[in-house]
Amino acid sequence: MAEFNEKTGRPITPTGSDGVTEVRPDIVVPRGVKVTKKIDFDEHDGTLQHELVVTEDDLLEAKAFADTLTLERVRELMVSVLKIHERDPNFPHSILKRIQEFMENEAIFENPEKHEDIIEEMKLEAALITNNSPYAEVRAVVDNKDDPSTPVSTIRAWTIGIAFSVLLAFINQLFSIRQPAISIESNVVQLLAYPLGKAWEHWMPTGEFTLFGRKHFLNPGKFNKKEHMLIAIMANTAKSLPYTQYIVWTQVLPQYFNQQYARSFGYQILIAISTNFIGYGLAGLTRRFIVYPTYCVWPASLTTIALNSALHNDTNPAVPGPFNRIYRASRFKFFMIAFTAMFVYFWFPNFIFEALTYFSWMTWIAPDNRDLNILTGFNSGLGLLNPWPTFDWNVLLYDSLDPLMVPAFSTINRALGMFIFGFVILAVWYTNTWNTGYLPINTNRVYDHFGQLYNVSRALNEKGMYDHEKYMNYSAAYLGAANTIVYGCFFAIYSAAITYIILFHRYEITVGFKNLWANMRRRTRKAEGEEYQDVHNRLMSAYPEVSEWYYLSVLLIAAGFGFGGVAGWPTFTTPGVVPYGILLALIFVIPVGIIKAMTGVEVTLNVLAEFIGGMWVGGNALAMNFFKSFGYVTCAHAIQFSQDLKLAHYLKIPPWHTFIAQLAATMVSTLVCTGVINFQVDIENVCQKNAPMRFFCPGPNTFFTASVLWGTIGPIKVFGHQGQYKELLLGFPAGIVLTIGMYLVAKRFPKNETLRQFHPVAFWYGPLAWAPYSFSYAMPSIPIALLSWVYVRKRYLAFWSKYNFVLSAAFSAGIAIAGIIMLFSVQWVRVSIPWWGNEQPYMGCEGEPCLLKTLEDGERFFPWWDGNVIPAP
Repeated sequence: MAEFNEKTGRPITPTGSDGVTEVRPDIVVPRGVKVTKKIDFDEHDGTLQHELVVTEDDLLEAKAFADTLTLERVRELMVSVLKIHERDPNFPHSILKRIQEFMENEAIFENPEKHEDIIEEMKLEAALITNNSPYAEVRAVVDNKDDPSTPVSTIRAWTIGIAFSVLLAFINQLFSIRQPAISIESNVVQLLAYPLGKAWEHWMPTGEFTLFGRKHFLNPGKFNKKEHMLIAIMANTAKSLPYTQYIVWTQVLPQYFNQQYARSFGYQILIAISTNFIGYGLAGLTRRFIVYPTYCVWPASLTTIALNSALHNDTNPAVPGPFNRIYRASRFKFFMIAFTAMFVYFWFPNFIFEALTYFSWMTWIAPDNRDLNILTGFNSGLGLLNPWPTFDWNVLLYDSLDPLMVPAFSTINRALGMFIFGFVILAVWYTNTWNTGYLPINTNRVYDHFGQLYNVSRALNEKGMYDHEKYMNYSAAYLGAANTIVYGCFFAIYSAAITYIILFHRYEITVGFKNLWANMRRRTRKAEGEEYQDVHNRLMSAYPEVSEWYYLSVLLIAAGFGFGGVAGWPTFTTPGVVPYGILLALIFVIPVGIIKAMTGVEVTLNVLAEFIGGMWVGGNALAMNFFKSFGYVTCAHAIQFSQDLKLAHYLKIPPWHTFIAQLAATMVSTLVCTGVINFQVDIENVCQKNAPMRFFCPGPNTFFTASVLWGTIGPIKVFGHQGQYKELLLGFPAGIVLTIGMYLVAKRFPKNETLRQFHPVAFWYGPLAWAPYSFSYAMPSIPIALLSWVYVRKRYLAFWSKYNFVLSAAFSAGIAIAGIIMLFSVQWVRVSIPWWGNEQPYMGCEGEPCLLKTLEDGERFFPWWDGNVIPAP
């Protein structure tokens, strides 16, 4: 029976004399057993290595450990494994089938001597999932050993971390209103922080002082990976700008609502702190659901860890790989080669030869052919029939889901959903349904019945509130064909997410609530066999846990700031938007978090929050904006903070260090961003066509349009029983039906590998990319995902484990650095190269979208339900 830490509720893991924590399953292991013990590797082991999807080193380690497991203990573990991973698309299907065969064969337990092979295999698998991770992608970059004596919260880490937090918050906020925006990501900070940390290590003098009763060292010695990751976590926290900045922009500027009280620094800081810290409180309260469980992989975290490993890992094993070669390059060397190559190459498709990015080669044959462009075009078409539409790696990152980073099933499901609904969009447009034929097929803009961009000011009174008479004299709001389908699929993905979690993950949710309740009541011992503990949870038991009460306190205090911000100024908004928004986030944070952690796909609540908020406070755009901020944004922040908590979990950073670092970085970001906003709003002509430094404010413009359409005009006029798009509400039942149907089919054919790879939420996520993106953005990800995750991973696992995520990090970092330099050099002074390779992508229908139907001067399409064209009054 395992012993449990009184504070954390996690199994206690003994520490060896060398200071490195020994890894073991939830049983008492003889102290003489070393998991690094060398064992002979024979041909049979080679077969097991292939079947278990494991590298030779991991298999040798597991073999040394498997000898300590009894058959009965293996059986107990496998019961829990099946409950948790039976519907897990990341868990290897071949191993799952072997476990099911093992559990269903009673003869194995009655006569174990006759079934030695499968017992050995199951012991090895049990050792892998408890002594390491059941996922090859996690084993590839995350260490299953830890040294608790490694310094983490050092003066060096805090100085560099706070400095980068200030820098990222300042730069990202200042250039967030630029078109295109400039944004520095955490992986860039990892690159820049590494030489600073090493310089501190070599040049800073040793000094000792006492602070808060603890000794601290000015130079704690070697710059280690835990310090480095703590810096990255602080930077990643600080780079997220307060979403409430959009509320301030639309309130203050005269071309929007012109509410000057919003210039108050107190008002701005209250609502900014509130939304930021409520999200952090939610993240801490949901750790046992979306951070600690083994199946919560968080694919995006693996690339960050791979970069960290490339910079700090001193070991460099040679690995066999493609072309029958042995690859000896270190991760760091490989990273630098790939980084340099992408840095140089990125200038070609994005500055020198833009046709490499927009490679709509079929449209070049007849640029003015409408139908050819609709089927194959990159910019204005749907790109459904272009087999290879780009040579720009950055295009593949359009939804921040690198095909090298997220599992192949996620990439393929998203692409499949987008492809299928592309033909639905074609049908809607060519049949002129909802008058979409008069509008561009693939646009995210809103139009009036003259086919022009919707002028929201023509439906408002002098106070910026909805004016029904003006609205009736002007026009209803119209969407393009792709945008209508996007809204329908948004409705579907919300119902699908809730249904999917209830059907496929109710066991894990139940266990999470039991553990949460037990911990908050200080009852730390869990029911035997209820859940197996992986190595990372056990290694983290060496550090004191942060109680859920602290996170709950942060949430409640932040909510109080929200009440103060809403009620203390003339917002004409009930403070009820705060608790009701938090309630929406509470409902969705666990389903959205689990889906994000398993697939890399994040279901955003922006449309649902606008829909509910617009119905609740119809006619009041500001009230709807507050509801959206407390519902959608706090959930999004909670998911991001949870991803950072998983990074700390994988790197074995003490929870209290992470807690304080994230709180500090969040406060730094909030203060810096609020200060920069107060400077920005006074820039002459900001957010206008003649704005300096290209400060055209695409984000605030979109936010203002959405706030008026959803808050002022309201969703009832658009999607209500008399609205022109009421049929799109069928998305809600469609999401439920598809998910239930998938569940029933999976239960009918439980051993079908293809069905296990179908993910209904990822499928619905695909169509959300339409308007303005085309299928040209998604198509190239498919062969790359198959090459990496299916072909290379299956045949050259050690090679894939060593280099795959490092390649992803290198390409992303190369693009980020090249993009920043390009922006501040040639793009800053508007230098361009006028030649065919930069002009052809914008010729014909690719430049100006071709329409199915056109209006003569003075005509409009009205009414919407019969598509008549009549002269304007």
